[in-house]
Amino acid sequence: MKIPNEIIDKLISQARQEAPDETCGYLLGITSDEGELVTENYWMENIDHSPEHFSFAPKDQFAALKYARSKGLKILANWHSHPASPSRPSQEDLRLANDPTIRYAILSLHDGVHLNSFKILNGEVKNKEVHL
Repeated sequence: MKIPNEIIDKLISQARQEAPDETCGYLLGITSDEGELVTENYWMENIDHSPEHFSFAPKDQFAALKYARSKGLKILANWHSHPASPSRPSQEDLRLANDPTIRYAILSLHDGVHLNSFKILNGEVKNKEVHL
């Protein structure tokens, strides 16, 4: 999955603004023979307002899907920040990763800024991509 620098910059800004709470959203984009390309960050409120976990409001998830479809985009990844821990899935992240068709991206502000994304199947990381 390719994430352009300007979108990575938006994720970083959003994560810093929401810290110390986790922030979250969807990465929307297109799929072609060349792979997946993220074209937009769709911010969603972390309704848990927590530094250790996040939840999307169902109405926000529905709105994101409706928006993506209206623009001819796909949800390529679910993303969230880890303000004080590394860019790797927590046990809770692994447990809640229920969609095998998307990636799960984690932006860490801990010990520098790091962005990785993962394919997670049956609670296990099957593929890791480093984006920053």
